[in-house]
Amino acid sequence: MSIGPIEYVVVGFPGNKFKGEIIPALAELVENGTIRIIDLVFILKDEEGNVAAVELADLDPEDEAAAMADISDVDAGLLNEDDIALAAEELEPNSSAGLLVFENVWATRFAEAVRNADGRLLANERIPYDVVQAALAYAAAEGEES
Repeated sequence: MSIGPIEYVVVGFPGNKFKGEIIPALAELVENGTIRIIDLVFILKDEEGNVAAVELADLDPEDEAAAMADISDVDAGLLNEDDIALAAEELEPNSSAGLLVFENVWATRFAEAVRNADGRLLANERIPYDVVQAALAYAAAEGEES
């Protein structure tokens, strides 16, 4: 079975300011075959610092996030209490986070070709949005000075 690169992300929401546009944007990635959600947990930290985790299947069907159940076969059970506790350490009180494990389906063919050529991943890192924006602004300013 071919499989694309697997990644995880933890996205925090200070003050629990989760916006409704996130779920449709994630659903679009799944529907377009860009990613496949492997596991997903919502983490909540109350004002006293108590942590609770909610699996997708446990959400109230009326909840916006429960719409994810329609576009994913999430229940891999890959995420455990240690993963949740580690992610929760980064949260301030009265915050929440989504912990998402996903396959980059778009890269499956490339990843398989690399493996077939005995290639090995030597480095892989995301460049933060702010860093990219600063680099682009710097390049633009340098171009104007020339």
